[in-house]
Amino acid sequence: MTRDGMLGAAASGGRALGRFGAASGRGAASAVGALWRGLKKAIVALVGSGEGLNLTSGRLRIAMLAFGCLYLVIVGKLVHFAIAPDQGAVARVSAAVSANARPDIVDRNGQVLATDIKVSSLYAEPKNIVDVDEAVELLSQTLKDLDPKDLRTKLSTRKGFVWLKREISPSEQVAVFRLGIPGLGFMPENKRIYPNGDVVSHILGFADVDNKGIAGIEKYLDDSGKTAEASAAVAAGGRMEPVRLALDLKVQHAVRDELKAGMEKFKAIAASAAIADVETGEIISLVSLPDYDPNVPTDALKADRINRVNVGVFEMGSTMKALTIAMGLDSGKFSLQSRMDARFPLAYGKFRINDFHAQRRVLTVPEVFVYSSNIGTARIGLGMGVEAHKAFLAKMGQLNRLQTELPESSRPILPPRWGELNTITISFGHGIAIAPIQSVMAVSALVNGGLLIKPTFLQRTVEEARSKAIRVIKPNTSVAMRYLMRLNAERGSAKKADIPGYRVGGKTGTAEKVIGGRYSKTKNLTAFTAVFPMDAPKYMLLAVLDEPKALPETHGFATSGWNVVPVGGKMVERIAPLLGVEPKYDAPPANELLASTGMVVGGVQ
Repeated sequence: MTRDGMLGAAASGGRALGRFGAASGRGAASAVGALWRGLKKAIVALVGSGEGLNLTSGRLRIAMLAFGCLYLVIVGKLVHFAIAPDQGAVARVSAAVSANARPDIVDRNGQVLATDIKVSSLYAEPKNIVDVDEAVELLSQTLKDLDPKDLRTKLSTRKGFVWLKREISPSEQVAVFRLGIPGLGFMPENKRIYPNGDVVSHILGFADVDNKGIAGIEKYLDDSGKTAEASAAVAAGGRMEPVRLALDLKVQHAVRDELKAGMEKFKAIAASAAIADVETGEIISLVSLPDYDPNVPTDALKADRINRVNVGVFEMGSTMKALTIAMGLDSGKFSLQSRMDARFPLAYGKFRINDFHAQRRVLTVPEVFVYSSNIGTARIGLGMGVEAHKAFLAKMGQLNRLQTELPESSRPILPPRWGELNTITISFGHGIAIAPIQSVMAVSALVNGGLLIKPTFLQRTVEEARSKAIRVIKPNTSVAMRYLMRLNAERGSAKKADIPGYRVGGKTGTAEKVIGGRYSKTKNLTAFTAVFPMDAPKYMLLAVLDEPKALPETHGFATSGWNVVPVGGKMVERIAPLLGVEPKYDAPPANELLASTGMVVGGVQ
């Protein structure tokens, strides 16, 4: 089109607009007419009268104005993205993160076991990222552990908030800040730390990257509402009082040191130990090896990192004989003078029950205990009967899952059909698998006067414990069991744990492990149950070695008396002073423990 044609068309358009305006002015309200006239004047003022070069100049002015406005909008948006992020999504996440506080955990003496610290985490608002490719390239070069593919996926969404890296270091934060990428930000949040590393791992458990409890006491805090209570306290500008455990950190260190040394010395594949207050049920120490560092909780997922005291289920071997003999004595059918025929193996169908340390003679009840006679213990079980045996073990908490503050627990493995043969084998520790903490609870009841007290990982007074305790045996039966356990340290398989001055008593156990459905002749689980001081029982120790090996100094034996008993003795020697147990080097012999009861002791040869 020629220049004259363009001007003619523009003029025609102007006249058409004039005619449309005039017609509208006659048919519309005066307000609309006034608005149009104002608009018309503005257009004329901007582009001129429509003649000559004025029209072209006006179009240029309009184009410049339009592009200027568009540029200002883009710049404004960039500035907005940089200094004013999507407050909706960011504020919601920030509120949730800042409220996610956890209470401190301390031991019984106030030593910090777990606490929160503030760290920064990197986030992005993907819909505010101007150049995704540039952002991915720069961030990948700065934070080497970020996966570029994953990063691109996150930044390519239209979400208002995504985490890019949690808990970044201060140097990483400075490096990312210097990149100057709009749409990135840092958010302060709580991180759980464990100052003692792996020392208390199986009790504490751990919290995840969102500061939520995943295992152990940490999960208990969430489930019991204590974490919510701590968060509410922080929101109100305060801080919740620490959660105080029954655990003694000094004792925990000593027990772990000795258990680790024993595990290494006897080349065991695993080991565990627990210390309990027999009067309150408080767990003063719990160690399970191998353990893990809760600051690096990925190790907790390994199969051999389980809490073997609460979760592992094992045949406890001859430590179960203490329960069988207590059952017989408490019933009145048997006494310390009762005699068991152990001259020959006990025959039951095609099975023959033998003694490891066979005496081949009639044994008194104390001799059955000291020589750990399978035959004598089985005769007590048979004398009580299947139903009485089952009822007693149920009363002692051995047939059901034992639940404590720790969420981890296991159900015992029981025979599907419980007949006389099961009673025979279970009476001396084979045919039933329990969690060791169940043994801790039951043996504590045997020596504390006969009260079954549920274990706890929190502090508790004697009065609080007794208010919930259940009497399971008579006080005189408890005295008799103290005598038998002390006698076993003086003359039996627990002699290597008889630390001078601390009046230790105990019962050993060696159980063949079940491998592929059959009892192995080469792989054992050795256990030692110890109590001290026996004249006034206060603390109970259970130590277990899994598959300990024979050494030249053990003369080829791998049974409990040669490995776990000396390990337990070293534990007692170290922890008794820490627990305030004063040594008595003139303590009376085992027989004098019965002086107040009037019970008569059978002979022990």
